[in-house]
Amino acid sequence: MAVSLGNSDDLDDDFDETHEINVTPFIDVMLVLLIIFMVAAPLSTVDLPVSLPTSSATPQKRPDKPTYVSIKSDLAVAIGENQVKRVDLVKTLDTMPDMTKDRFIFLRADRAVPYGELMEVLEMLRSGGYAKIKLVALEAVPGAKPDGN
Repeated sequence: MAVSLGNSDDLDDDFDETHEINVTPFIDVMLVLLIIFMVAAPLSTVDLPVSLPTSSATPQKRPDKPTYVSIKSDLAVAIGENQVKRVDLVKTLDTMPDMTKDRFIFLRADRAVPYGELMEVLEMLRSGGYAKIKLVALEAVPGAKPDGN
């Protein structure tokens, strides 16, 4: 509750109430949150360019630090943004800190990658003990026809 201490014409000693909200702290908090999200958002994405197919499946919750394995259109394989040789894929995953066989691996493949190449990488991961794999696709509008490119 705020009060006004200005000059008043009435002679009683009661303070007049003002009905205003101070929005300065609210604006300060919103600006701090905006800065936090602007800094944190680029850190949670992978900048490896892959043309993903679309899917109208319901999006699922992503973990805090996901592990992405990407297959680019030239069939090169990368973990996060670091390109690795296919034969070293499982060995590199094993040596990563905080990586366990129980964590999900998010597999991204360019739409130009042949199905056989995708299955080869899936088989390599499975034979290395990584059975929890999720396929990544772009979100599509439900009911819309998927791209045929």
